[in-house]
Formats: sequence, structure tokens, C-alpha cells
Amino acid sequence: MRKPLSIETGKAAALFVDLQEEHRKDSRYLVEGFDAVIANVVRLQAAARAAGVPLVHSAYVVEVGASSTKPFHPVLADGTSAFSDAADPLTAICPEVAPIGEEALLIKADASSFANDEATRLLAERRVEWLFVAGVWTEACVAATVKDAVELGFRVILVKDACGSGSRAMHETAILNLANRLYGGAVTDTAGARRLLAGETVDVWMVEGAVPMRFNYDNAATLYREL
Repeated sequence: MRKPLSIETGKAAALFVDLQEEHRKDSRYLVEGFDAVIANVVRLQAAARAAGVPLVHSAYVVEVGASSTKPFHPVLADGTSAFSDAADPLTAICPEVAPIGEEALLIKADASSFANDEATRLLAERRVEWLFVAGVWTEACVAATVKDAVELGFRVILVKDACGSGSRAMHETAILNLANRLYGGAVTDTAGARRLLAGETVDVWMVEGAVPMRFNYDNAATLYREL
């Protein structure tokens, strides 16, 4: 349900998941509406920096054969990773949303940005309670990151229009699945997130009870818009 929320920005951080060039330049891994996602992330990052909220960035980079490579990771005929190969320049974060100054960049070979201890350590050092999350792909790396963050005790603010996936249906149903179990956190859009970062009270969607939204092909898009 929707309810008013305000946060203590001194206990907040923003995590940006895998906003890499391959998602707008590699025909195999294009994110639908990626330009709009990037534009919203630019606005969200500007609000976080203005509020003095730390930014953390992650990038999925795979070196096949390394100890961090997951079992059954897909490879091409030449033995390189099927996506996010370490030698591919398209693994670079898009310049509009890349780290600035001393902002942290986490390189990972797994879906979750919490795949190693670095993100947890960085956020613990800053005594973060509220974690804004944006990025791609919603049902994969974003979902894994959000679920791990909740397990670690962070209150996640999922910024729905600053995330994206291979199609609108994939993205929207992933947001709904996460919203159903986003205990302690909230779902909002970029405008709402920016207002929260500015210290305002904002109406956001917060889960109550277990699995409150039972969606289907007919109502998923409507429920997504109402978050």
C-alpha cells in the first residue's frame, strides 16, 4: 500500500547496478528503454550527490577460468564469456552515470552487487540504513542485489523507472515480484526518490503482509503503474 515516508539522508546510500555500455550497444543484450533509464539515473545521481549521499557503482565483468567464475557460466565458441567478457570494452560503465571522484566501483562476476564483502563493508562503514537501488537487468542483477541487501538488513528503496530489462514485461513483473517481498523497504520512481533525498516526505509503496499483489497477464502493467 502507499504511505508517507521520510528518511534520514545521513544514513542513506545509492547503489547503481551494471549500467554498462553493452546494454545499449550489444544487440544481444539491449535493455528496452535504456536511454530513459540512463536519463533517470543521471537525475537520481545528481540528487544523491547534492544531498551528500554516497554513491556506489557495480559492473559485471567476467574472466572465464578465474576462481570467481560461476559454474555453468555460458561461453562462446572461442572460450570467452557470452556476456560481460573482461576483454570487451563494452563492459565499461556508461560515461553519463560513471563514478566521479572517489565514488566506489565494485567489479563483480556474479549477479548480486553483494557477491563479495566489499559492498557490505563500504555500507557498514558509513552506517547505511536506507539503500537506493537502480540499474539493470531488473529480474537478474537488480533482483539479486535487492534480495541480498534485504537479507543483510538494509532498507531498500527500489527506484522503478531507473531500472530496466530486455523488455517492459520482464522489467515490470520483476519489480512487482520484488515489491511483494521488499520488507522494510519501498518502491518509488525517480521523482519520488529525488524528493526523499532532498529531505521531503513522499508517498511511496510499501509492502504489508505476505505477497499482497497477485498479478497476471491482464493486470500486471496496471499494478506496476500504481506502485
